[in-house]
Amino acid sequence: MGDVTMAPSQVSAGGLLELIRSGRANTRADLQRVTGLSRSTIGQRLDLLNRAGWLRHTAGASTGGRPSHRIVFDPTHASVIAVDLETRHARAAVLDLAGTILAEHTAPLNISDGPDDVLNQLACWFPELIAAAGVEATHVCGIGLSVPGPVDWETGQVIQPPIMPGWDRYPVRERLQKAYAHHVGPSMGEGPVPVFVDNDANLMALAEQQANHRDCSAFVLVKVSTGIGAGVVVDGNVYRGIDGGAGDIGHIRLHDQPDVLCMCGFHGCLAAVASGRALARELTALGLDSASGSDVKRLLAEGHPDAIRLAREAGRRAGEVLVTIVTLLNPGVLMLAGDLSGVPFMTGVRELLYQRAIPRTTANLQVVTSRLGDHAGVIGAASMVVESLYAPDRADARLDRLAL
Repeated sequence: MGDVTMAPSQVSAGGLLELIRSGRANTRADLQRVTGLSRSTIGQRLDLLNRAGWLRHTAGASTGGRPSHRIVFDPTHASVIAVDLETRHARAAVLDLAGTILAEHTAPLNISDGPDDVLNQLACWFPELIAAAGVEATHVCGIGLSVPGPVDWETGQVIQPPIMPGWDRYPVRERLQKAYAHHVGPSMGEGPVPVFVDNDANLMALAEQQANHRDCSAFVLVKVSTGIGAGVVVDGNVYRGIDGGAGDIGHIRLHDQPDVLCMCGFHGCLAAVASGRALARELTALGLDSASGSDVKRLLAEGHPDAIRLAREAGRRAGEVLVTIVTLLNPGVLMLAGDLSGVPFMTGVRELLYQRAIPRTTANLQVVTSRLGDHAGVIGAASMVVESLYAPDRADARLDRLAL
């Protein structure tokens, strides 16, 4: 937005907050210049944000006269609970609104037990987690949930997930709200605690792009664990497609694998050939005890030659699909994440990518691995909550309720 003046009629208190949070305007003078609003109107709208406790005022640098006062978003005025749900374990955390982890808990949790048991178990963790974070339960403004399956963003429902039996179109938001109220109590006084749900690769991509590649306008993250999925961030926003199916690259079918059955019911899918589950199956056939991507990760860390060989070949198979992805999207960063994203898999991806893609497609492409590691999911889930709750329209609605 820069110094382009906005139409004053379009700049609500939530609009000012967006300018402040993004760093585009952090003084009253900046807000006046960017919005075209009068000083008194700016003051009135900042008062709303101040009364809500959403802002912090600090002294800016002096240029010879009286130092300006900087206005910034206060990330400590509320907290978020974020959950990264994997196939066989989950990580839950309490974070502030800047994504700083205040407390976390990781434990085995089998997603195939179904949504009732899993969501109730998660909610059982919350009271102790909130206490460990040193905040009050009423300080929690929302819950973000990352799941390993396609999600309809509007409804928060998981849609036809191959590796989440019993979750299809289940009312996750409503069930987790009830479980939270039962185990923890009321939220910040704005009704039931808001719950937001998205695919794990989407949220990992959001977290990594915001933390380490904010200047990259086209960012792709590929998660390779028990399954395979991709998250795409374009101009700072997650691209989800029409109904949340964007990035489900694990179910692109390979032409030369017609006999390999995938969890989705089709044959020849990339996930059936190159995922952690697929490699675990092959390693088990070789006499090595492994059941999931985490077991393959362990064998890779131990330097087992069969695991290394299979991971490199899996990277080559994934590279066959990623050539098309990279050619279509022309990203600046392709990030590999998840249990299999180490050197052998990365080597295989690079071999195919640079062999098959035209030079122009890869000339400005960085192929990297995750920087946030195991915490990308919870950080991304927390960011989803903050971006949703403090978007201009929703922020204005919340301010109206707080004023009542």
